[in-house]
Amino acid sequence: MARLQRTLSLGAVVLFGIAYMTPIIVLGTFGILAQSTAGMVPAAYLAALVAMFFTAMSYGRMAAAFPVAGSAYSYVRKAISPKLGFIAGWAVLLDYLFLPMAIWLIGAAYLHSAFPGVPQWVWVLAFIGVTSAINIVGLKLANGINGLLMLVQFLVLIAFVGLCIHYLGGEAGRPLFTLAPFFNGQMHLPLIMSGAAIACYSFLGFDAVSTLTEETRDPRRTIPRAIMLITLVGGLIFVAVSYFVQVAHPSFEFADVDSAAYEIARNIGGDLFVSIFLIGLIVGQFASGLSAQASGSRLLFAMGRDGVLPKRFFGSLHGRFGTPVNSILLCAVVALLALKLDVTTSTSFINFGAFLAFSLVNLSVIFHYWVGGRQRGLRELILFLIFPLIGLAADLWLMSSLDHLAIYLGASWLVIGLVYLGFLTRGFSRQPPEMDFQEAA
Repeated sequence: MARLQRTLSLGAVVLFGIAYMTPIIVLGTFGILAQSTAGMVPAAYLAALVAMFFTAMSYGRMAAAFPVAGSAYSYVRKAISPKLGFIAGWAVLLDYLFLPMAIWLIGAAYLHSAFPGVPQWVWVLAFIGVTSAINIVGLKLANGINGLLMLVQFLVLIAFVGLCIHYLGGEAGRPLFTLAPFFNGQMHLPLIMSGAAIACYSFLGFDAVSTLTEETRDPRRTIPRAIMLITLVGGLIFVAVSYFVQVAHPSFEFADVDSAAYEIARNIGGDLFVSIFLIGLIVGQFASGLSAQASGSRLLFAMGRDGVLPKRFFGSLHGRFGTPVNSILLCAVVALLALKLDVTTSTSFINFGAFLAFSLVNLSVIFHYWVGGRQRGLRELILFLIFPLIGLAADLWLMSSLDHLAIYLGASWLVIGLVYLGFLTRGFSRQPPEMDFQEAA
């Protein structure tokens, strides 16, 4: 049997994970975070980092116990029950299916700010059409483009921070270091948590490195450490970048909140830099959209092949390209919801699925180690009960802080999943089919 060579070190895995998270998204969603937190975006990212770090520890524990692709679905299925594992998989499917929509909506909002004469829906359709065509032709092309484009957004991110620092020392005349973005007399915890609930969108994908298990040296040790380092390093990048942007632009009033960083880029760097920034952001959104749609369509294909979804529609591949065309087109159709939703609701809706999956992973640690493994020492009490409970409480708090429409949509998705699970299991009388998430790796 052919096997992949184990060549990836801890550093290489961490770099992959940070790139997968697309750090430039901290600029893409800055406006909606600034508005929801009343100008305290770094505080929201710091709160999100603390919450996500406890969940990342739980992912690390489960990755050590079950070094397989599938992440939340596999962990919950093996540690608790197949039926609850299905619900975790259903929550993950929400993210895979609707993430391209949010990515393209953010990109379209910025292009509309740059070219106000072109309606935003035109840009949404352009993103959907071009990305779907590339993914239908084949993932090899998509992966090649992704690798080339990822470097551009990192360079733009560094330049943005540098210009913020230069702006503060020049015409802005404001101090570079201040606690105002983290704490001030008007600070309200509900506002911070509401912002943190949205900020967690930037952390999505921190567990993606679990798909590199077969290529990583000593994966049972390396993958858990990488997951926690990716969360920590990525979170610190988000906190640092948002801090400098917030200090450079302390106001939370924007001409268009969905594309606020475009306005800030013009203030700190002029027309030339705003053009460079726009290119970098669109490159980042385009690359992320390619990857998200490809992963979502492959997951739908795997679920169709394994009998979880109708096999005739979802389990077929294109005769020439060998790609799941039906699933790709379904992702494109779902993305048309971007024509009716704003960035805040779309990202919050996706986060509902993420928080549900995160909560179940935290429970998995308790069931696997504390309940099933009966590891009851003081160290085990902290690692396998207290920390997961903190992660669970944080995830549920963040979920409750989401936009009300997003909670309604997310709850509706969950109800649909429960009804479908009842159908698959003939009234919950048998176990659901097992999904192979390796296809979405």
